[in-house]
Amino acid sequence: MAVVYYKWLMTGILALLHPFFVGVTEIQHNAKDRTLEISVKLFSDDFEKALAKVNNSAVDLNNPKDSVKTNKMVAAYLQQHLILNVNGKSVQMEFIGYEKEREATWCFMQVDNISAVNKLAVINSLLYDAFEQQINLMHVTVNGERKSTKLAFPDQKAEFVF
Repeated sequence: MAVVYYKWLMTGILALLHPFFVGVTEIQHNAKDRTLEISVKLFSDDFEKALAKVNNSAVDLNNPKDSVKTNKMVAAYLQQHLILNVNGKSVQMEFIGYEKEREATWCFMQVDNISAVNKLAVINSLLYDAFEQQINLMHVTVNGERKSTKLAFPDQKAEFVF
């Protein structure tokens, strides 16, 4: 009985410490380098739960047992849940890596050979498979013009026109 009460109490305390589920995706067009630079910030514990659910095994982003395998899992997850279409054409993101920042994880991707962005369509379902309360904020900057939107589960499509 004490174990059940402890789990209940800890769940309540954790809910107070982390009561919302938000991710932030930044997409910036670098005209000089002809790239789209993408960064995604997610709460690490939420991201680990989503990765564990998809891969049927525990994931520790702080101290991965196998960093190559963990990088592959992170890259595959991002490429499956963040899909970009630039000027009517599908593009493939290249996973650069991830880093931890306190309770968050930053993930970095890039798309090469993008000389101009007139229209960017995004499918963003990050962490939707783990949390129905998930909200994904997106900020897109092209030629110094920044546009933003919010997607809340189950909405996953956004379009930006420049």
